[in-house]
Amino acid sequence: MALKEKVCDHLKEFDPGNKKNAESYECAECVKSGDMWVHLRTCQQCGITLCCDSSPNQHASKHAKAHQHPVITSAEPGENWAWCYEHLNFLKF
Repeated sequence: MALKEKVCDHLKEFDPGNKKNAESYECAECVKSGDMWVHLRTCQQCGITLCCDSSPNQHASKHAKAHQHPVITSAEPGENWAWCYEHLNFLKF
């Protein structure tokens, strides 16, 4: 018997058909400070694209915590998933 993953309400309400896409392929905050990033994530509440937790500045997770915007999607080409920072839940679509 396989275990069924629990998905939080934030991701249950997330509609991949209405996902906010990155307007440009860069971390808005790293550009300001001249820093580099590893991967990019797009906030699904306000649409800002910021760097991932593998990046030195971890701007996406800092933004999620500071603004209470829990759901991000990958801004990487060909990656179709969402993450909820609040509940540490993952959704592939």
